[in-house]
Amino acid sequence: MKTMKVGISSLKEFRDRTLAIAKGDIVPSDSDPKIWFPSTESFARVLTEKNRELLKVIGATHPESLEALATATGRAPSNLSRTLKTMARYGFVTLNKGERGRIRPEVPYQAITLELALR
Repeated sequence: MKTMKVGISSLKEFRDRTLAIAKGDIVPSDSDPKIWFPSTESFARVLTEKNRELLKVIGATHPESLEALATATGRAPSNLSRTLKTMARYGFVTLNKGERGRIRPEVPYQAITLELALR
């Protein structure tokens, strides 16, 4: 199962980590999170229950266009477009060009795991 790993890190911690990687002080491993959020609240705003359901519908139905997805979910195409663009920025969906220039959303992962370091 292909899984995306997400981490929570303050902006300062993220900046310090990025600088340490650039200096060679830290070598990121394949198991490290690929996507970082500054807070659990920001993560939750993107992956609301409604948006997680949207990901499930995309994964199950493989819609050929935003219009087909709007029909399947009952959501307005303009709302879907904004939501999908936000989720695409984080890699939760990919937006591919389909037939006649239609946008075809895909979910590249079967699961998303959250890593939250307490120290």
